[in-house]
Amino acid sequence: MTAAETVMQRLARLHPKLIDLSLGRIERLLARLGHPETRLPPVIHVAGTNGKGSVCAFLRAIGEAAGLRVHVYTSPHLVTFHERIRLAGRLVDDAALTAALEACEQANGEDPITVFEIATAAAFLLFADIPADLLVLEVGLGGRLDATNVIARPAACAISSVSMDHMDFLGGTIEAIAFEKAGILKPGVPAVTGAQDPRALGVIAARADEVGAPLAARDRDWTIAPAGAGLRYTDRAGTLDLPPPSLAGLHQHDNAGIAVAAMRAWNDPRIGAEAIGAGLARAEWPARLQPLTRGPLVAMLPPGWSLILDGGHNPDAGRALGAHLATVTDRPWHVIVGMKKGKGTEGFLAPILPHAASFWAVAEPDQHLAQAPEAIVAASGGVARIGPRVADALAAIVASGDRPGRVLICGSLYLAGVVLRENG
Repeated sequence: MTAAETVMQRLARLHPKLIDLSLGRIERLLARLGHPETRLPPVIHVAGTNGKGSVCAFLRAIGEAAGLRVHVYTSPHLVTFHERIRLAGRLVDDAALTAALEACEQANGEDPITVFEIATAAAFLLFADIPADLLVLEVGLGGRLDATNVIARPAACAISSVSMDHMDFLGGTIEAIAFEKAGILKPGVPAVTGAQDPRALGVIAARADEVGAPLAARDRDWTIAPAGAGLRYTDRAGTLDLPPPSLAGLHQHDNAGIAVAAMRAWNDPRIGAEAIGAGLARAEWPARLQPLTRGPLVAMLPPGWSLILDGGHNPDAGRALGAHLATVTDRPWHVIVGMKKGKGTEGFLAPILPHAASFWAVAEPDQHLAQAPEAIVAASGGVARIGPRVADALAAIVASGDRPGRVLICGSLYLAGVVLRENG
């Protein structure tokens, strides 16, 4: 355990809940710290259910391709907490993160506060102290009451695909969840959104009108579509012919388009067509249809096989994965699924099952709140077989496979983190 993680473990005692959506506690702490949230570079604030991390990855890559120094704040992490904070292009080091957390701990005292709230305040301290040209800021959960929603006037806001997830915190309807996401919109601040359920778009558009946020919506104000070997993006400022995005899957076209639209809404003269294209082509984001190319799990596969990792875990993510599997048919797909308790397992599995030559349910010992493999089997209608671990499922797939195939590990970001950590 790193020094920063030791501090965070100590801070966890300050609040009985891991998640307790509110702005009051972080606003109190930021005031005691001298309001670092008012001393940040221009902020692009990103909310959404699916794809917001990928949008952040594209934004960062575009900014860096333009020569900008880019801060990034994302969540959750996969292996270590340090992945969440990138300072002017580099992941935060343990000494700097520890010092920021301890400064927040001292300022907060014994007052109740969640770990995410105090970590967000620590990130703002770091972002305020190190010069940069842009801060890409991802919402943790929801938006309206998320700890990141203390920026009075971002440069732009973006909302990626909204779907049913975290209903215990955000509400049981798509409209309720969209209302929480739209809570990041600010008066006069340009906002963009991608492909949305019409019900979600209606809520987002109504909120944008209410607060006076100019909203650019996909297929109304901007479009993106395959063109030749790449993509063609069009908005009122003109058309861009772009390379294919580096992140795999048709759903990434929408996320790439949101990032382009947000950058153009910010309207910084340093962001030109060349930087946009280069950024889309070089963005990196782990556990999003990520090919694994080395490590002990990869070594288990014979020549000609592929191993892919994805953290998707809700019904919309299942539909995106199912669509991808349907378009890549040169080899059979074998799917290994491990999910978190409380997730919509049947809705996630249903779009994927028809495209899988075999289906396996797993739970790793260190996987946070792992759903029992037996529950995944039941949700699959008895199709899935029990691993019970990823390595066991891989061994069985290889033993029974009569020709090379592709293996997809999916169902949980927590499972993805375990796989990345153990696969080295």
